[in-house]
Amino acid sequence: MTAELTRGQNHPLPGARLEIRVSAGTPVVAGATLGDEDGTIHGVEQVAHPGAPTLPGLEVSRQAAADHRLAVDLDAVPDAVHRVSVLLALPTRGRGPARFGAVAAPFVAVTGLDGDEVASYTITGLEAESAVVALELYRRQGAWKVRAVGQGYAGGLAELFADQQLAQAHQLAGSIHEAVASGLARSVPAPPAAAPAHRPDQGTAPRTGTGGSVPPASSPYDPQGAPGSGPGPQGPGVPGQHGAQQPYPGGPGESATAGQPAAPGGDGPIDYSHPRRQTAAPPPPPPAAPPAEPGRPARPVAGDATGWSMEERLYNQVWGMFEDLARTTAAYRSAVDFADSRMEKELDQVLSDPRNRIGGQGDAAREAARARHGELVSQAREVLDRDVTQLLAEAEVVEPALPAAFARWDNPVWHAYRVPMEIPMALRLGDLHLPEADRIRIPMLIRLPLERGLWIDSGRSASLDGAFADSHEMRRLGLETAVAHAARLLAVYPPGEFTVHVIDPAGSGAQALAPLVHSGVLAAPPAQGAAGVTEVLSRLTERVDLVQMALRGGAPDALPPGLDTSHQLLIVNDFPHGFDDRAVNQLRYLADEGPAVGVHLMMVADREESSGFGPLLDPLWRSLLRLTPVAEDHLADPWVGHAWTYEPPLVPPGSQVLQQVLAQIAAARRSWDR
Repeated sequence: MTAELTRGQNHPLPGARLEIRVSAGTPVVAGATLGDEDGTIHGVEQVAHPGAPTLPGLEVSRQAAADHRLAVDLDAVPDAVHRVSVLLALPTRGRGPARFGAVAAPFVAVTGLDGDEVASYTITGLEAESAVVALELYRRQGAWKVRAVGQGYAGGLAELFADQQLAQAHQLAGSIHEAVASGLARSVPAPPAAAPAHRPDQGTAPRTGTGGSVPPASSPYDPQGAPGSGPGPQGPGVPGQHGAQQPYPGGPGESATAGQPAAPGGDGPIDYSHPRRQTAAPPPPPPAAPPAEPGRPARPVAGDATGWSMEERLYNQVWGMFEDLARTTAAYRSAVDFADSRMEKELDQVLSDPRNRIGGQGDAAREAARARHGELVSQAREVLDRDVTQLLAEAEVVEPALPAAFARWDNPVWHAYRVPMEIPMALRLGDLHLPEADRIRIPMLIRLPLERGLWIDSGRSASLDGAFADSHEMRRLGLETAVAHAARLLAVYPPGEFTVHVIDPAGSGAQALAPLVHSGVLAAPPAQGAAGVTEVLSRLTERVDLVQMALRGGAPDALPPGLDTSHQLLIVNDFPHGFDDRAVNQLRYLADEGPAVGVHLMMVADREESSGFGPLLDPLWRSLLRLTPVAEDHLADPWVGHAWTYEPPLVPPGSQVLQQVLAQIAAARRSWDR
């Protein structure tokens, strides 16, 4: 499986003989350098470039091209070589763009000789840079690894070589561009824009942040399974709990390999459109974007992703926004880490010379290092702010256009709510955001029908605003959150196709459960006491057993008369009060086996309060998606493990929208039952 790297990440290499493939939206110069443990180049003879394309174990292209294939044999490189750096640069003597920020983000991939990708990297976040160190192959304890670098240089190859301690940096850069200029007539132009190819098993392809098109890559999303496996479009979008939860639905596994659409040439702005978003089959064309003002990107349009319906387009667009924010934040964090490490290295070099420890020379060197650090961080922040501003503009047009299933409770679409006649493809369970981009909220959408239960953690917690909530307050907030989730599920299913049961053994949740009870949408009053717990669990367990037997026997129509075949949701409050060992085992059985036959679990519980059961309940907690009734950064994305802050979808204070929606649902159920 391909490892899709972000800046700073590394990945082991399975063999010594490799091929490095480069794809860009414009002809670029590809080269490589051989460095020692510190990355220093000891002479021009350790640089492979169009004028000298071969070195021991290394061969690069002889001309500028939009696509390159570099051959590498790591067993053949000299023993003194510890780093092989892959370089990309824009030709300086042609008519092409002068900076990478004006073209689509370059894509590099390391493959075996059989063509299978080992690792790939999309170089995002470039602006004024005209040369970049794309990848680095390096030795570590006798083995080779690849690291995504993405370090750009506005001064071009000369600045790049100088940073690698090459004395003849300017002379070598000039000779490389002369060699490229003599071969420009043979250079390969960028591929023309073309519609992406489609395969029957494809779905939405990831897009790069806000500055380029997307290379062929595998999506790392896993719908309700283990992180890293290739998902399909049919599953819900939250992978299993492995430490941190992965919060967002995934697209399908493999994206198309058709040529990437070229970004506007020259120094013009990047086009806002996202032409590589795909679905499983050729969809109707998305709505055209309004014309852009001169010198500005095209204005965002709600539903500009591909899909057969507007609902699917909006779902894919929200998914793309989530990925964009994850990637641009990863690039920012990597740039800051690089700036920090570079400043530390420069300060160490200053302090290593005793002559610089005293006097003005050392102080000046330290101030210069800090100034360079501040400049790098400032540049990275500008890129992040630009991308976030663009995503915020997209969110401002997408949010009002969302259907009820995707919308917040304060969206006016709920005031025009009508009970649907079919199940939507996804449901909003809250919002996600990152601390570096606190202005923007990304809807957290989960695919329907649910494939795993939900756990509303009512344990004592400190919210991100520093306020502590005691156990009683957390229980109340937890149950209110569960009621809001249950109301959303009821609202998006057709009448009679979703039934809600409640277990409230001590009756402590009467106030929070009032909207469900008073509207009449529950199948029965909340079950109380040990007897009520036993009755509800036994009935739902029996339903799971009967449906499983019917399906396994190939006779789904042989179910007993009167069996409720609608989807079932069981809300459990105040766990483990009222639960004995048998009830706990039934609960675990429902969590494991129920979702496959339409029985779903939503628990409002504090894990510490059930610690008396020991490891017996560990599989239960792992099988549920943990959510919180207060904002908390406990979710992780599947690429780089960002700690995403989750905010529950609470009803605005004083709003009657929840009661109005539940009243319509109850009326529709009564009409359906007649």
